[in-house]
Amino acid sequence: MIDRARYDQYLAAFNAKDYDAVADFYVEPPRMEFFGIVITSREELKAFYAWLHSYVKESVTLRGFAASETCTACDAIVRIEALRDLTREELDAKGATGFFPIRAGEVQEIRQFIFYTVNDGRIEKVEAALPPQL
Repeated sequence: MIDRARYDQYLAAFNAKDYDAVADFYVEPPRMEFFGIVITSREELKAFYAWLHSYVKESVTLRGFAASETCTACDAIVRIEALRDLTREELDAKGATGFFPIRAGEVQEIRQFIFYTVNDGRIEKVEAALPPQL
């Protein structure tokens, strides 16, 4: 199980950009699918976030949390602050077709629902969704 205390450790590592510590929370190989991105190895996970965070400062703040032995679910605000322009073309070339372009200095705050399939206390799969826009 990834309870709230353990998830807070994961989130602290993510927000600190400690990609090795983040990857340690995952089974090998991990499986992440979100907004066009598919990650199937520890090295892909680290490379993707290193690439993304070269363009943006990203942080996650929880609004809601639930956990069982096999699933952890979060309602979160993902805050993206652009360090430099990230264009549609660059996102598409990386396969990040569901991400939004952003210009240097802009901030996006995006509500996301993030679902983690958990196996023996480690993350096996991650899926994310955006709520309907009203």
